[in-house]
Amino acid sequence: MFRIVALISLLVLFVSLSEAQIRVTKLVVEPKEQYRIMTTDIMVVDTLVMRDSSSIILNPLKKDNFIHAKFAYIGSGCTITGHGRNGLHGKHGESGQTQSAPCRNGLPGKDALPGEHGKDAVNLSFYLTNLRISGSLVINLNGGDGGNGGDGGRGGDGGSGTRVCPAGDGGIGGNGAAGGDGGRGGVVNINCKQCSDLHLIMGNKLSVKNYGGFGGLGGDAGMGGQAGLGPVRDGKNGQRGNEGQRAAQGKTGTVNLSRE
Repeated sequence: MFRIVALISLLVLFVSLSEAQIRVTKLVVEPKEQYRIMTTDIMVVDTLVMRDSSSIILNPLKKDNFIHAKFAYIGSGCTITGHGRNGLHGKHGESGQTQSAPCRNGLPGKDALPGEHGKDAVNLSFYLTNLRISGSLVINLNGGDGGNGGDGGRGGDGGSGTRVCPAGDGGIGGNGAAGGDGGRGGVVNINCKQCSDLHLIMGNKLSVKNYGGFGGLGGDAGMGGQAGLGPVRDGKNGQRGNEGQRAAQGKTGTVNLSRE
């Protein structure tokens, strides 16, 4: 019985370790090919080759991604991408009902829904022994942009007046909603033991984009409804709703380069 339990425990441990990382001797990403890191956040490879215009897509479901390579050979126009997804725009408010019956006020417009926050980019730790970039490598860890807030609904128009009752007022416009905050840019750590100073190739052969996402725009206020007209007294135009506020931009990530 003890042997069976021990065997099951070892099997579970083996499966867990196999799912915890990708381990290959050599990985070649062909021209214009996209290699996606899935189900894990760690890739360990002895030799990594990225041919021209190839891409590695980091796992967006993991906050931190790790790439370990003894040798990395990078061609032209290559990218490693883990940027945050843009937030969805907020839903517009529905318009208030216009009164067909006389002497009644128009119904107010509905308030809009706020924009979704932009998603944070993943963090990348890239550990290398040797790196050769013949062309260029761009690491894109920009935060996602926040969604715009929805526009407020228009107020309904007031009904017309009669000799015995005044005309209806226009409905109040709905409020515009706030935009979503921008996502955070990712943190980049690059450690290359046998590289020359990586600062010398930054912005040329090696570029990092890890800006915070833009905040979403606030939605427009809904217009007030039109006043009804009547022989005794005209109604009043509905007031305009409030404007939605623009959201904050996401925080820019940091870049750490070392040769330890």
